[in-house]
Amino acid sequence: MHTTEQDHFEIVRDSLAGDRTTDEQTFTSINILAERLENVRKQHCTFTDIEFSPYVQALVEQELKLAVS
Repeated sequence: MHTTEQDHFEIVRDSLAGDRTTDEQTFTSINILAERLENVRKQHCTFTDIEFSPYVQALVEQELKLAVS
């Protein structure tokens, strides 16, 4: 299945809101969005200070902890 950019935003948003389970697709979407953000940062220095919300960062930390376990 082809996932659009909007789908990645929706997957992460819905996971944060508790409307869907936080699963591998959530972490995949976060990683894709992180890559896109990094590309934008490289192209436009105006966006260097843009980062994910603390809630998304907490999900990333959760993924790291699960990977280590």
